[in-house]
Amino acid sequence: MRVISLNANGIRSAARKGFYSWMEREDPDFVCLQETKAQEHQLPLEAAAVAHYTGVFLDAERKGYSGVAIYAKPKPANIVRGFGWSEFENEGRYLQFDYGSISVASLYVVSGSMGPVRQAAKEQFLDGLYNELARLRKDGRSYIICGDINIAHTELDVYNPKRCSHISGFFPHERAWLDRVLGDLGWVDAFRVVNHNAGEYSWWSNFRNDFEHNRGWRIDYQLITPDLRDRVQSARIYRDARFSDHAPIIVDYAIELNSALQAVNRISGARVVPPKADCRRQRSRF
Repeated sequence: MRVISLNANGIRSAARKGFYSWMEREDPDFVCLQETKAQEHQLPLEAAAVAHYTGVFLDAERKGYSGVAIYAKPKPANIVRGFGWSEFENEGRYLQFDYGSISVASLYVVSGSMGPVRQAAKEQFLDGLYNELARLRKDGRSYIICGDINIAHTELDVYNPKRCSHISGFFPHERAWLDRVLGDLGWVDAFRVVNHNAGEYSWWSNFRNDFEHNRGWRIDYQLITPDLRDRVQSARIYRDARFSDHAPIIVDYAIELNSALQAVNRISGARVVPPKADCRRQRSRF
């Protein structure tokens, strides 16, 4: 099973750069997008290339801002939209597809790069997200949570650790938060299960030819539950073409979709939530 995650930094812009034709060639089972920056009805004509996927977008109320989406080959049994957390419920930051005992989700964490006010909002979001991740670890399901977490975890994940330690996304307390997620809660960074190489970055500033010089950060992840650790077969970051200032994270798992779908068929009352359902009715936790 192939899962791709990408912060598109605007899906319409990514489409103009060939994202959908590349996605069709990659033939993934799931694509999780963040920062779509578009309402679903604004999707470009190029999106028709992947019409055979089930595609669901969770848009922010504010136009041209945030938003997440999932494309999936198998139709989900259930869809969860948002965390139901009042401060962020209108920003389109979490979308989850359920299949039997496994779920695939797209997550976009608040960025703190615009200054102290947004950094405070990011830390508030992280506090709530920690509680949510703790709850998910207790529900008995397997999870693949794809997303832009806006934190580089270790010195291996930034081009200049000393310089970056003074920048949002690599503050010591942010890295400690991710330590607790991976340590205390037991979530697993799927990429690092099989890929321990230096210089593996997923985001580059648009200034100073950072991409060409590979002065980047790895802030995009696929977080998985421990039961899936041994299912990770390969992980790579695609850099041959650029669709965004982020790069796609591609992870292959030894998971049979047919088995997951058979489990779906055994669920009593399995349902697909209508795309326009209010996220507040989908989840009231946090």
